Amino acid sequence: MSEQLLLNGAPLPTVDAMLLRATSFGHFTSMQVRGGQVAGLDLHFDRLDRSTREVFGQPLPADRVHADLRAALDLAGSGDFSLRVNVFATTDVNLLIRTGPPVQPGADLVRLLAFEHERSVPHLKHTGTFDLTYYAHKAKQSGYDDALFYTTSGEISEASIWNICFARGSELVFPSAPVLPGIRQQVLQRGLDTYRTAPVPLTDLPTYDAAYLTNSIDPALPVASINTTTYKPHPESAELIAKAYATQPLQPI
Repeated sequence: MSEQLLLNGAPLPTVDAMLLRATSFGHFTSMQVRGGQVAGLDLHFDRLDRSTREVFGQPLPADRVHADLRAALDLAGSGDFSLRVNVFATTDVNLLIRTGPPVQPGADLVRLLAFEHERSVPHLKHTGTFDLTYYAHKAKQSGYDDALFYTTSGEISEASIWNICFARGSELVFPSAPVLPGIRQQVLQRGLDTYRTAPVPLTDLPTYDAAYLTNSIDPALPVASINTTTYKPHPESAELIAKAYATQPLQPI
Protein backbone atom coordinates (compact mmCIF):
# COMPACT_ATOMS: atom_id res chain seq x y z
CA MET A 1 0.00 0.00 0.00
CA SER A 2 1.09 3.61 -0.46
CA GLU A 3 2.07 5.86 2.44
CA GLN A 4 -0.64 8.01 3.96
CA LEU A 5 -0.76 10.87 6.47
CA LEU A 6 -3.57 11.85 8.82
CA LEU A 7 -3.88 14.93 11.04
CA ASN A 8 -6.40 14.59 13.88
CA GLY A 9 -7.93 11.67 12.00
CA ALA A 10 -8.28 13.53 8.70
CA PRO A 11 -6.20 12.55 5.63
CA LEU A 12 -3.61 15.01 4.33
CA PRO A 13 -3.46 14.10 0.65
CA THR A 14 -1.35 17.11 -0.40
CA VAL A 15 1.57 16.43 1.97
CA ASP A 16 4.37 14.21 0.70
CA ALA A 17 5.43 11.71 3.41
CA MET A 18 8.89 11.48 1.81
CA LEU A 19 9.29 15.23 2.19
CA LEU A 20 8.50 15.08 5.92
CA ARG A 21 11.05 12.30 6.46
CA ALA A 22 13.72 14.09 4.47
CA THR A 23 13.36 17.44 6.18
CA SER A 24 13.84 15.89 9.63
CA PHE A 25 17.55 15.58 8.83
CA GLY A 26 19.01 18.79 7.52
CA HIS A 27 19.87 22.36 8.35
CA PHE A 28 18.30 25.76 7.84
CA THR A 29 18.63 29.49 8.11
CA SER A 30 15.99 32.08 8.99
CA MET A 31 15.77 35.75 8.10
CA GLN A 32 13.51 38.77 8.28
CA VAL A 33 13.03 40.45 4.91
CA ARG A 34 12.33 44.18 4.90
CA GLY A 35 11.75 45.98 1.63
CA GLY A 36 13.21 42.98 -0.19
CA GLN A 37 16.44 43.28 1.83
CA VAL A 38 18.08 41.18 4.54
CA ALA A 39 20.70 41.81 7.22
CA GLY A 40 23.85 39.81 6.47
CA LEU A 41 22.54 38.08 3.34
CA ASP A 42 26.08 37.12 2.31
CA LEU A 43 26.53 35.47 5.71
CA HIS A 44 23.38 33.42 5.14
CA PHE A 45 24.79 32.23 1.81
CA ASP A 46 28.07 31.27 3.49
CA ARG A 47 26.26 29.44 6.32
CA LEU A 48 24.13 27.42 3.88
CA ASP A 49 27.11 26.43 1.73
CA ARG A 50 29.39 25.47 4.65
CA SER A 51 26.65 23.47 6.39
CA THR A 52 25.63 21.67 3.18
CA ARG A 53 29.23 20.69 2.52
CA GLU A 54 29.59 19.35 6.06
CA VAL A 55 26.24 17.54 6.31
CA PHE A 56 25.74 16.32 2.74
CA GLY A 57 29.22 16.51 1.21
CA GLN A 58 28.07 18.84 -1.58
CA PRO A 59 28.38 22.58 -2.21
CA LEU A 60 25.39 24.89 -2.27
CA PRO A 61 26.30 27.79 -4.57
CA ALA A 62 25.07 31.23 -3.56
CA ASP A 63 23.55 31.86 -6.99
CA ARG A 64 21.24 28.87 -6.61
CA VAL A 65 20.04 30.06 -3.20
CA HIS A 66 19.72 33.61 -4.54
CA ALA A 67 17.48 32.44 -7.41
CA ASP A 68 15.17 30.59 -4.99
CA LEU A 69 15.02 33.61 -2.70
CA ARG A 70 14.05 35.79 -5.65
CA ALA A 71 11.28 33.34 -6.47
CA ALA A 72 10.07 33.48 -2.86
CA LEU A 73 10.15 37.29 -2.95
CA ASP A 74 8.09 37.33 -6.15
CA LEU A 75 5.58 34.85 -4.73
CA ALA A 76 5.24 36.70 -1.41
CA GLY A 77 3.95 39.77 -3.22
CA SER A 78 5.44 42.01 -0.53
CA GLY A 79 8.87 43.20 0.43
CA ASP A 80 8.32 42.51 4.17
CA PHE A 81 8.07 38.93 5.38
CA SER A 82 9.71 36.13 7.37
CA LEU A 83 11.68 33.54 5.43
CA ARG A 84 13.21 30.19 6.31
CA VAL A 85 15.40 28.08 4.01
CA ASN A 86 15.54 24.36 4.84
CA VAL A 87 18.22 22.25 3.17
CA PHE A 88 17.73 18.49 2.94
CA ALA A 89 18.80 15.70 0.62
CA THR A 90 17.30 12.61 -0.94
CA THR A 91 19.84 12.01 -3.68
CA ASP A 92 20.32 15.64 -4.61
CA VAL A 93 20.35 18.66 -2.33
CA ASN A 94 16.94 20.30 -2.07
CA LEU A 95 15.84 23.71 -0.81
CA LEU A 96 12.49 24.12 0.92
CA ILE A 97 11.60 27.78 1.50
CA ARG A 98 8.81 28.87 3.81
CA THR A 99 7.55 32.44 3.93
CA GLY A 100 5.18 34.07 6.39
CA PRO A 101 4.22 37.40 7.92
CA PRO A 102 7.04 39.62 9.19
CA VAL A 103 7.82 39.40 12.90
CA GLN A 104 8.65 42.56 14.82
CA PRO A 105 11.40 42.71 17.49
CA GLY A 106 10.32 42.18 21.08
CA ALA A 107 9.57 45.19 23.26
CA ASP A 108 9.83 43.62 26.72
CA LEU A 109 13.01 42.84 28.60
CA VAL A 110 13.58 39.10 28.97
CA ARG A 111 14.06 37.08 32.16
CA LEU A 112 16.24 34.02 31.60
CA LEU A 113 16.61 30.80 33.59
CA ALA A 114 19.97 29.08 33.13
CA PHE A 115 20.26 25.35 32.49
CA GLU A 116 23.32 23.16 32.14
CA HIS A 117 22.96 22.02 28.54
CA GLU A 118 25.12 21.80 25.44
CA ARG A 119 23.55 21.38 22.00
CA SER A 120 24.84 18.63 19.73
CA VAL A 121 27.02 19.97 16.87
CA PRO A 122 26.27 23.51 18.06
CA HIS A 123 28.02 25.22 15.13
CA LEU A 124 25.28 23.96 12.78
CA LYS A 125 21.78 25.43 12.61
CA HIS A 126 20.31 21.95 12.25
CA THR A 127 16.73 20.73 12.44
CA GLY A 128 17.23 18.93 15.77
CA THR A 129 15.60 21.61 17.91
CA PHE A 130 13.61 19.53 20.42
CA ASP A 131 16.00 20.34 23.26
CA LEU A 132 15.78 24.09 22.64
CA THR A 133 11.99 24.05 22.85
CA TYR A 134 12.04 21.68 25.82
CA TYR A 135 14.21 23.96 27.96
CA ALA A 136 12.33 27.07 26.84
CA HIS A 137 9.12 25.44 28.08
CA LYS A 138 10.80 24.42 31.36
CA ALA A 139 11.88 28.03 31.92
CA LYS A 140 8.37 29.35 31.27
CA GLN A 141 6.88 26.78 33.63
CA SER A 142 9.18 28.21 36.30
CA GLY A 143 7.99 31.77 35.69
CA TYR A 144 10.75 32.95 33.34
CA ASP A 145 10.59 34.03 29.70
CA ASP A 146 13.18 31.73 28.18
CA ALA A 147 16.17 29.47 28.73
CA LEU A 148 19.87 30.24 28.80
CA PHE A 149 22.49 27.48 28.56
CA TYR A 150 25.82 26.93 30.26
CA THR A 151 28.42 24.21 29.85
CA THR A 152 29.47 21.50 32.31
CA SER A 153 32.34 23.81 33.32
CA GLY A 154 29.88 26.60 34.15
CA GLU A 155 30.44 28.86 31.12
CA ILE A 156 27.52 30.68 29.48
CA SER A 157 27.07 29.69 25.83
CA GLU A 158 23.78 30.74 24.20
CA ALA A 159 20.03 31.02 24.76
CA SER A 160 17.33 28.83 23.25
CA ILE A 161 17.06 30.67 19.92
CA TRP A 162 19.48 33.53 20.51
CA ASN A 163 23.11 34.39 20.88
CA ILE A 164 23.91 36.48 23.92
CA CYS A 165 26.50 39.15 24.61
CA PHE A 166 27.42 41.02 27.75
CA ALA A 167 28.42 44.64 28.33
CA ARG A 168 30.91 46.00 30.80
CA GLY A 169 31.15 49.73 30.31
CA SER A 170 31.78 50.32 26.60
CA GLU A 171 33.11 46.79 26.01
CA LEU A 172 30.99 43.98 24.57
CA VAL A 173 31.92 40.41 25.47
CA PHE A 174 30.72 37.36 23.52
CA PRO A 175 30.92 33.93 25.18
CA SER A 176 33.72 31.71 23.86
CA ALA A 177 31.87 28.47 24.69
CA PRO A 178 30.75 26.46 21.64
CA VAL A 179 27.67 28.12 20.09
CA LEU A 180 25.88 28.60 16.81
CA PRO A 181 27.49 31.70 15.27
CA GLY A 182 24.30 33.63 14.59
CA ILE A 183 24.01 35.85 11.53
CA ARG A 184 22.89 38.90 13.53
CA GLN A 185 25.76 38.38 15.94
CA GLN A 186 28.18 38.36 13.02
CA VAL A 187 26.58 41.49 11.57
CA LEU A 188 26.92 43.21 14.96
CA GLN A 189 30.56 42.16 15.26
CA ARG A 190 31.26 43.53 11.77
CA GLY A 191 30.03 46.93 12.92
CA LEU A 192 32.01 47.08 16.16
CA ASP A 193 35.43 48.69 16.29
CA THR A 194 36.41 46.34 19.10
CA TYR A 195 34.85 43.49 21.06
CA ARG A 196 36.07 40.54 23.07
CA THR A 197 35.33 36.82 22.89
CA ALA A 198 36.05 35.21 26.24
CA PRO A 199 34.72 32.71 28.79
CA VAL A 200 31.69 34.04 30.66
CA PRO A 201 31.35 32.00 33.86
CA LEU A 202 27.91 31.81 35.39
CA THR A 203 29.44 33.12 38.60
CA ASP A 204 30.62 36.31 36.83
CA LEU A 205 27.17 37.47 35.70
CA PRO A 206 26.86 40.14 38.45
CA THR A 207 30.08 41.80 37.19
CA TYR A 208 28.46 42.89 33.90
CA ASP A 209 26.36 46.01 33.37
CA ALA A 210 23.98 44.54 30.80
CA ALA A 211 23.22 41.58 28.57
CA TYR A 212 21.61 41.44 25.12
CA LEU A 213 20.04 38.69 23.02
CA THR A 214 20.49 38.68 19.24
CA ASN A 215 18.81 36.71 16.45
CA SER A 216 17.15 37.34 13.09
CA ILE A 217 14.13 38.91 14.81
CA ASP A 218 15.73 40.71 17.75
CA PRO A 219 19.01 42.45 16.92
CA ALA A 220 19.57 43.57 20.53
CA LEU A 221 16.92 42.51 23.04
CA PRO A 222 17.90 43.64 26.57
CA VAL A 223 17.97 41.00 29.29
CA ALA A 224 16.22 41.92 32.54
CA SER A 225 17.65 39.06 34.59
CA ILE A 226 19.46 35.73 34.55
CA ASN A 227 18.47 33.59 37.51
CA THR A 228 18.79 36.02 40.45
CA THR A 229 21.13 38.49 38.69
CA THR A 230 19.27 41.58 37.46
CA TYR A 231 20.29 44.20 34.90
CA LYS A 232 19.13 47.79 34.54
CA PRO A 233 18.95 49.70 31.23
CA HIS A 234 22.47 50.60 30.13
CA PRO A 235 22.48 53.50 27.62
CA GLU A 236 26.22 53.30 26.96
CA SER A 237 26.16 49.77 25.55
CA ALA A 238 22.74 50.22 23.90
CA GLU A 239 24.09 53.20 21.95
CA LEU A 240 27.24 51.28 21.04
CA ILE A 241 25.16 48.42 19.57
CA ALA A 242 22.83 50.78 17.71
CA LYS A 243 25.78 52.58 16.11
CA ALA A 244 27.39 49.27 15.10
CA TYR A 245 24.23 48.11 13.32
CA ALA A 246 23.84 51.50 11.64
CA THR A 247 27.14 50.91 9.80
CA GLN A 248 25.86 47.65 8.27
CA PRO A 249 23.23 48.29 5.58
CA LEU A 250 20.66 45.67 4.60
CA GLN A 251 21.51 43.67 1.47
CA PRO A 252 18.98 43.26 -1.37
CA ILE A 253 17.77 39.79 -2.35
